[in-house]
Amino acid sequence: MATEGQPRAQARTPLLLSRLEGSQELVTMAVIIPKEDGVISVSEDRTVRVWLKRDSGQYWPSVYQSMPAPCTCMCFNPETRRLSVGMDNGVVSEFILSEDYNKMTPAQTYQAHHARVTVVLFVLEMEWLLSTAQDKLLSWHCTESGHLQGTYRMAAWVSGLEFDVETRHVFVGDQSGQVTVLKLEQGVCTLVTTFRGHTGSVTALCWDPVQRVLFSGSSDHSIIMWDIGGRKGTAIELQGHRCSSMFYKIHVMTLISSGPQKLSTVHTCVCCSDKVQGLCYAPHTRQLISCGSDGRIVVWNMDVNRQETPEWLDSDLCQKCEQPFFWNFKQMWDSKKIGLRQHHCRRCGKAVCGKCSSKRSSIPLMGFEFPVRVCDRCNDSITDQERAPTATFHDSKHSVVHVHYEPTRSWLLTSGLDKILKLWDMTAVVS
Repeated sequence: MATEGQPRAQARTPLLLSRLEGSQELVTMAVIIPKEDGVISVSEDRTVRVWLKRDSGQYWPSVYQSMPAPCTCMCFNPETRRLSVGMDNGVVSEFILSEDYNKMTPAQTYQAHHARVTVVLFVLEMEWLLSTAQDKLLSWHCTESGHLQGTYRMAAWVSGLEFDVETRHVFVGDQSGQVTVLKLEQGVCTLVTTFRGHTGSVTALCWDPVQRVLFSGSSDHSIIMWDIGGRKGTAIELQGHRCSSMFYKIHVMTLISSGPQKLSTVHTCVCCSDKVQGLCYAPHTRQLISCGSDGRIVVWNMDVNRQETPEWLDSDLCQKCEQPFFWNFKQMWDSKKIGLRQHHCRRCGKAVCGKCSSKRSSIPLMGFEFPVRVCDRCNDSITDQERAPTATFHDSKHSVVHVHYEPTRSWLLTSGLDKILKLWDMTAVVS
């Protein structure tokens, strides 16, 4: 059983700049307008709002646009001021915002899906609009002509979508816990590979085009860092959101199109009540920001040499004291001893009994920021330097459903189940 300590107190914390209230229903998505004191939000109450900061210091809507159906997702491109809004009826509507952000003009409407739209993504370089929905379709349209370029049917409905302009790869996370990599050409979509590492649904994706690393967050509490550029199938897990459930292992088979297969092991948990809801990346400091329904804002230092967690070994005996486990009936009968419960050391992966793994230790470089079970030998070998934290934990004081980061000012925007938007200055912690 993995045990979890309390988050370490932080001397440097995010500064709450403002609270944006007034939505009648859940705010499904919101973004900070770069170089402006403004926020754009879409809500289940069928409204699109553009919030601008007034002389009083408060944010008030300069645009209040009613939509024909609940708004489920959005994408904003600041260069073209193009706003794409996905809705519950399967329609994606596009608008162009005025330079002063006091007006939005309808531009185009796409009858893209037959079910609730889950993600929209505008790619300026390609003039493509990618969208996914609960009808399990990935579709992409040409925004110049408005014509449908193609579709691709997924195994489950999609909850995360990222695009790499250089290679034209689409990264798709779905409700089955799978991450699919597709090659997108004009009207043609080709399957490249799939990553299976999460036991819960994928809830968020984040792509770093410089390091060529993909981050996936899940309802199983975990975050996995996939090494796409290295072509080695490396999967590094990060455990930092609240969880007190039993961990178990799953085998992860990754296949890179131009590289060998690799079998690795990811340890994750059974419970999925406090899921990771949003991921953002600060490229200038190489820090990952994750938020979840547990209310935590976790800032991860990714500029460290992280390690893969070892594969959990199978054994009929404790690999330390050689006492039989409870299913090893022959050994129990021969030795006249009662079998013991099997555990695993999170550092070496060996099968051990409770007596030989009575210690707990954090292993930050393996992604375990809180104390987890380790065997006595590993506990004695872990140095204080290896226990040094690589993440900081902060309380947003609401259950986060979506997050957006604006790197030029180090501002973070969180949307919560309480229907409130919170704007944070992250300068003190993202540095």
